[in-house]
Amino acid sequence: MRRSLSIAIAALLWLAVQLPSFADEPAKHPADETKSEVPALRDFHEVIYQIWHEAWPNKDTEMLARLLPEVESGSAEVAKAELPGILRDKQADWDAGVKELQVTVEEYRAAVTAKNDEQLLAAAEKLHSQYEKLVRTIRPPLRELDAFHTELYVLYHHHTADYSLEKIRTSTAALQEKLVALDKVTLPEKWKAKQPKFEAARTELDAAVADLAKAADAGAEKEIRAAIETMHTKYVAVAQVFE
Repeated sequence: MRRSLSIAIAALLWLAVQLPSFADEPAKHPADETKSEVPALRDFHEVIYQIWHEAWPNKDTEMLARLLPEVESGSAEVAKAELPGILRDKQADWDAGVKELQVTVEEYRAAVTAKNDEQLLAAAEKLHSQYEKLVRTIRPPLRELDAFHTELYVLYHHHTADYSLEKIRTSTAALQEKLVALDKVTLPEKWKAKQPKFEAARTELDAAVADLAKAADAGAEKEIRAAIETMHTKYVAVAQVFE
């Protein structure tokens, strides 16, 4: 009896020691997966801003050289960053862009080491270009389309995977609301030539969401899953208009 009590006390003491370390582990939440942003890239903008808006226009190569440590640390953080779930389809383009960024940082470092002002200015310009390319890779083309995608992501990767009919119906209703805003969008001047293709793809997406709503009301799982797949495909077609 005494031995059993000692074992129990030892187990409780071990658990008490371990609990703080368990609590230190951050809990992941679906909401964290639906933000189309990479904090490391956002933070890297601080040094990019100084380069592009201060040092480079003034041909201040001394300032560019002083910024090298920040360029190296910032780009290293970008290289380590993980994309949120909602950007999983951008992974290949992101990886390629990060590799190009790392090559450009090497060119920047080499120019500083060689004290070659001309090469340093060229590397700084290229660094800014590579940063902008990464931003475009993850930035949604339209706010309204991003709002639709955020709801679609949760529906497709969570509610459908777990198959919660109630949540699927709730998400479907939310998607219909997002479409109201998306249907009112007129593309900005830079995308005017894409307007007809955008409207055609958007019309097909409208029909797919309507079909999903009907299937969700009927409640047949097979039809609902098929409608979700079709609707997802139609969303991708709209997004590809801007690629």
